[in-house]
Formats: sequence, structure tokens, C-alpha cells
Amino acid sequence: MAHKKLNLALQGGGSHGAYTWCILDRLMEEKDIDIHAISGTSAGAMNAVVFTDGYRKGGREGAKESLYNFWHSVGEMGVFVNPNTQTPLEHLTEGWNIDSSFGFLWFEALTRMFSPYQLNPLNINPLRKFLADFIDWDCINKGGDIHLFITATSVTTGRARVFTSAEITEDVLMASACIPFMFQAVEIDGEPYWDGGYMGNPSIWPLIYKTDVNDVLLLQINPIIREGTPKTIHEILNRMNEITFNSSLIAEMRAINFVADLVENNRLDDDRYRKMHMHMIEAPDATYGLNASSKVNTDWNFLQFLHGLGREKADTWISKHKADIGRKSSLNIPEVFLGTITSHKSASSLKKTIRKKSHT
Repeated sequence: MAHKKLNLALQGGGSHGAYTWCILDRLMEEKDIDIHAISGTSAGAMNAVVFTDGYRKGGREGAKESLYNFWHSVGEMGVFVNPNTQTPLEHLTEGWNIDSSFGFLWFEALTRMFSPYQLNPLNINPLRKFLADFIDWDCINKGGDIHLFITATSVTTGRARVFTSAEITEDVLMASACIPFMFQAVEIDGEPYWDGGYMGNPSIWPLIYKTDVNDVLLLQINPIIREGTPKTIHEILNRMNEITFNSSLIAEMRAINFVADLVENNRLDDDRYRKMHMHMIEAPDATYGLNASSKVNTDWNFLQFLHGLGREKADTWISKHKADIGRKSSLNIPEVFLGTITSHKSASSLKKTIRKKSHT
């Protein structure tokens, strides 16, 4: 059986990372799909490292078990340390969104009036201890079958820094998921870092320039399009959150598309570039009405709900596009990311991205 090689790009989005969890589970059931490298940010970084740790120890089943244990622990831990929980009545009226719950409103008000340096001067974060104990860092750092790229944003320069397998520690994961209103900046090598989603959610370029695999599958969490004009303060903040954490990805996709057009029009040397195949499993449907507040909802029932949504999306994508791996793109970049409708000729070229052979 010929194996298909695939690189993964995992977006961040708090507890919505449980949606990605199930997609990774589902991919492991396809015995002829091999994951070569993963680029992840924030919750995507957590999934990437937990998945890889389990895979290196126990193969496909080890990866699935590791992800389950991680997300189940997140659900359990949230009961004790997460103030953003719902009462049964709030769940009936608000669904999985918690922006009307007392705990969320209280926590949001505090984080708008006081910085994390004031609210939490000792910088206590149970997630750090959990990650330190949960992950076998020697296993991650020594490298192996799956290459890792984790993004954090430098507070000093405003640029993305991508950490490779040998550099990844619990500090790197904490930095990649460091929302500045909620957590103190994480210092690495004397430099402060915030959430990687500001500058790379996720970073696609390492998968293009640092590996030899031609196919990249983006697992999206933050929807690009949301119909209607937000009018309430929570609707406005929700849309701002989505736009902010998609901006770097849209910029990367625009650049990929631009170079692809140059290649199509014979304005670049074909011998120095090779075609890439881009794929995507989109974020949960807007019909579920999940907003930014649900990203801090760690109720185990909600995580299982997201897991089920991921299963549906993964099943659909595999049935429609698994055969495209290694052959062609299944993602039309301009239509999805740039809002343009192209001619048939252009559309065919848009299903290609390229990379320099000399910069692998």
C-alpha cells in the first residue's frame, strides 16, 4: 500500500482545539496517511506536541491515547481553576457560549482593569505544571518521525519566532498560548513572548521551506467569514478576535497565491521551484453560533461536542479529498482567503503553491 505524506498546520483557539483533536484522531485511522511535520500555534501547538509525544512512544494508537488524556485532563482541571463555567440555566439559554455568565463577566472585567502582573504577581499557572509533567520533553527534543514547528510572538520586535523540536519546552508552549490580558509574557532566552496567533496562526512557511513534503493540510479553528454586522459589545469583540487571529494566515496565503501566479505565467524559474498542494478542513459551521467566549469554556461535555464536530468534518474531507494528496490541491486560496472568483485557468493554478528546492 502506497503511503501518502502530509504536513499539518494547526490553528490556535483555546478550547476549540478539541475540534482539532478529533481530526487528528481520524487521520490516524487512515493507515496509508503519514504525518511528516506539524506547525502549530497556541492550542494548535498543544495538540501538535501532545500528538507527537504519543506517536513517538506508541505509534498511531499512542497518539490518540495521548490526545484523549490531555483533553480529558483539561476538562477536569477547568472545573477547579477556570472561573468561566456555566450554571445549568445559563447553558440552556446561551448554549456553549459563556459571555453572559457571571464568572465570565467578572473575569473579563478584572482583566480589563488590571494586568496579569497585578492580578497574578506570582505568575501561578496550573497549565505550566501540567505540561511539565504530561510531556516527555526528552522525547520531543531528540526529534523523530514528526518534525515540529511552534510559533510565538516576540513582544519586543513584534515578529514571529518559530521553535523547532530541539528547542521546545513547556515555556515555548506557554508562550505560544500567552494571551497578554490573561497571562504574563513568557521569557525565553531573555526575550518576552506572547501568543503566536498574532503573527502566525499557524505559520505555514516552515512546512514549505523546511520539509520536502508537497502537501499541507490546514486545520482551521477561526472562521474567515461571518455574516452580518456585529452590534453588541460581545459580537464586536468576537469578530475582532477572529479577524486578529486570521490576519497573519491570510497574509501568508496571499503571498503563496502571488508566487503561484508568477509560476503559472512563467515569470519564475520552474527548475528552482516546486508545486505545493494546499488543503483545508474548515472551522465549525457558523450555524453552531460559537463565539470567542466559548474558547475559554473547558466543560468536558463541550470538549466532547467539539470532538464530534471534528469527526464529521474529517470524515467528509477524507471521503472527498484523500485521493488529492500527492496529486493536486483541494483548497482554492483566492475564493476562501482573498474573496475573489477566478477564471478556470487561474483556478487551476490557484490549487498550487510552490517552494524553493534550494531552501529546504
